[in-house]
Amino acid sequence: MEDIATSTAAGSSDWLNLSIGNPSPIDEVVDAWRELTITAATEDFASVSCRYGPSRGMPTLVDAIVDDFNTRYGWDITADNVVVGPGSQMLCFIAAALFTGSAGTEPPQRLILPMTPDYAGYQGLSLDREGVVGIAPRVQVTGDRSFHYGFDFDALERCPKAGMFLLSSPSNPTGRSIDDGELARLLGVARERDAPLVVDHAYGAPFPRIAASRLTPQWDEHLINCFTLSKAGLPAERIGFAIGPARYIRPMVSFMANSALHAPQLMQLVAARSLTTRLLDKLASEVIAPFYQARRLAVERLLADLLPDSVNWRLHAGKGGMFCWLWIDEDWFDDMALYGLMKTKKVFIVPGRHFFVHPPTGTTPGGHDTQCFRISLSADEDTIGEGIARIAEGLTHLRRADHA
Repeated sequence: MEDIATSTAAGSSDWLNLSIGNPSPIDEVVDAWRELTITAATEDFASVSCRYGPSRGMPTLVDAIVDDFNTRYGWDITADNVVVGPGSQMLCFIAAALFTGSAGTEPPQRLILPMTPDYAGYQGLSLDREGVVGIAPRVQVTGDRSFHYGFDFDALERCPKAGMFLLSSPSNPTGRSIDDGELARLLGVARERDAPLVVDHAYGAPFPRIAASRLTPQWDEHLINCFTLSKAGLPAERIGFAIGPARYIRPMVSFMANSALHAPQLMQLVAARSLTTRLLDKLASEVIAPFYQARRLAVERLLADLLPDSVNWRLHAGKGGMFCWLWIDEDWFDDMALYGLMKTKKVFIVPGRHFFVHPPTGTTPGGHDTQCFRISLSADEDTIGEGIARIAEGLTHLRRADHA
């Protein structure tokens, strides 16, 4: 992100940014949030923005979450099972700070990512230098131009002492969703270690449904579910919430009280109204999900049409999602080499190695973590089309340089 800011500091507008994690500004979604925010600011500004509130979250929002999830999934949660925070990433950090680290134990209780690649931001959640451990995936070729990741449960069960397990589902960057059987096995490992499993639903069910989910959120005494409004169209307003057993949620509320105090209250009220009016469900099912499904199909066609046949490239299988995750299965390919070359063509992508934990220094081309890269589907269609065309040129250039 800093490199992008530095490279574009001169104000040039001709960069094609395919690295962004911001959701697409869909007109109908923008308009809906604007109207809800105007209503809240007009009717309730003084009562919610001019005074402090509870660290667990505004009762209006907490009660709306309790009612919604009990009705939707047949749960039996109360306010004791909910904490609202400034985005799900902050809630994941709070959980990591509470449940992992040295704390006088030997070896330290580590944050375990059960499958990498996973969200790059997770690697900075631990305050210990070696506090995050990532389990490499089983790479499964599923077609001439497609592949899929699977869990290496044997490696997961052998992992060092665990204080917490964390994954995004559907995943950033791949869009991969865990299924009920995989969740059951992950929970089995968490129970054996008596450690929480945190599942970040930022892209999935019940909202925003940007990527297809094979998993219905579930309740378990070792499970913390995190949700956010960021990918539902409010990334800058930092509203997320976690649902889990009181023994995990209670210390998270205390952490909020001693750090941020509470999440922004005006937007908590907006979030509450989006739940009670069912507007969020309507946006997710009728607008957001169809938009990203169509965008994914269009980009798949562009990749098939534009990427060179002479390069062994594969796309991680998925439906919908904000990203395409590409594997260049060639010994000559290196993600940072492509990144540097694409900058000369004024295109930003994200090198794949950043989604794997602690890639070894001095890694040579050919390792899977250096053979992947991510492109975003959030830019406008012209930007994506031209960006992929330039990526195709870059891949052809790298291949010819290796064969020269």
